[in-house]
Amino acid sequence: MKKIEAIIRPEVLDQVRIALEGKGIVGMTVTEVEGRGRQKGISLQWRAGEYRVEFLPKIRIDMVVDDELVEPAIEAITSIAKTGRSGDGKIFIYPVEEVIRLSTGERGKEAI
Repeated sequence: MKKIEAIIRPEVLDQVRIALEGKGIVGMTVTEVEGRGRQKGISLQWRAGEYRVEFLPKIRIDMVVDDELVEPAIEAITSIAKTGRSGDGKIFIYPVEEVIRLSTGERGKEAI
């Protein structure tokens, strides 16, 4: 099992969710976050002058999937979220040792 953490632009969340569901991945946690990467924020022009936004709004999607769903999940996310522009986001993959469903006590793959 693997934990997939995807940081994406807020405007693509619904499309990414639909693409993930199409791959059979429905369980996920979505969090509104702020961050910055290589672009180091953005500069906006206002009437009074330039304004610097250091941290941009992003969405973090966390999901735990069985090993065979890792590549389909990556494909689903990148097919929607990748524009080729700075700020598209990142995907992180972590190993997961155990999953326990609290309501039933199920463990492992059955608990996902």
